[in-house]
Amino acid sequence: MTPYDMIKSHLDTAVPFAAHVGVKLLEIGDGTASAELVQRHETSNHIGTQHAGAMFTLGEAASGAAMAGAIAPVIMDMRPVAAMGQITFKRIAEGTLTAHAKTSLPGTDLLAALQEAGKVAFDVTVDIRNEAGATVVEMTMNWHVSAKR
Repeated sequence: MTPYDMIKSHLDTAVPFAAHVGVKLLEIGDGTASAELVQRHETSNHIGTQHAGAMFTLGEAASGAAMAGAIAPVIMDMRPVAAMGQITFKRIAEGTLTAHAKTSLPGTDLLAALQEAGKVAFDVTVDIRNEAGATVVEMTMNWHVSAKR
């Protein structure tokens, strides 16, 4: 099992709300991650499309997985907090959605900052696409990571 597999397994249970919504983590790498949300009645809005809150949860979960993947060697000793989220809805979203997240800095840079300052703040961009591959949501999540006290 790779460190990324261990993080994926841990995140699947560590964030019960994302699991409640139905978010499924697909892949985690060094500063990258993807996650999926299948549309169902519970994630739909009054017009039968994916609910904005469900899409935000999908994007936030993917961004958190990318963040964790970037600092994989020390993630268990860190306290990550989502500090800010910005979301732009590009088009109506229906069906299964897939979020692709990427950290703004490489993991090596983030780890160096953590080692030097004991904390780091950085953005993770998220592109959420529908089944046809069209972007339906663009997001930026800002993460603050510091050592556990």
